[in-house]
Amino acid sequence: MTGSRNQSLAASSGSILDTIALWVENLPVNLNDARRIAMSLPGVTEEPHFEYTSFRVKGKIFATAPPDGEHLHIFIAEEEREPALLMDPGFIEKLLWGGKVRGVRVALRRAKMPVVARLLQMAWLHRAPKALAATLRASERA
Repeated sequence: MTGSRNQSLAASSGSILDTIALWVENLPVNLNDARRIAMSLPGVTEEPHFEYTSFRVKGKIFATAPPDGEHLHIFIAEEEREPALLMDPGFIEKLLWGGKVRGVRVALRRAKMPVVARLLQMAWLHRAPKALAATLRASERA
């Protein structure tokens, strides 16, 4: 009886892979998760930037993290900022740097992993040399 009940629950709610993907998507994000995502992009290095850690592609910073590990500063292109802020205002806010909006600030504990991954990728594409960015775009199309 229990086996058939579990099978009917699985059948009604999608595959186990869908369930696992949904569960992972809703796990809290931490700095190590963000680090793994950033470092998986081509040509990325992690280097100190004053008291922050920074993620760079060919020497250009595309994200920083304050020492508290609670936030991630992601430097996306200007035209991508407003759509990003609307994506999930529960954990994304404007990042002011030098009196100007320079990117977005992500509250990691409230963030969703796929959104953090997409924002990091957008920032990486904005800062990466064109030839390197083209390799990532080509691999996504394949």
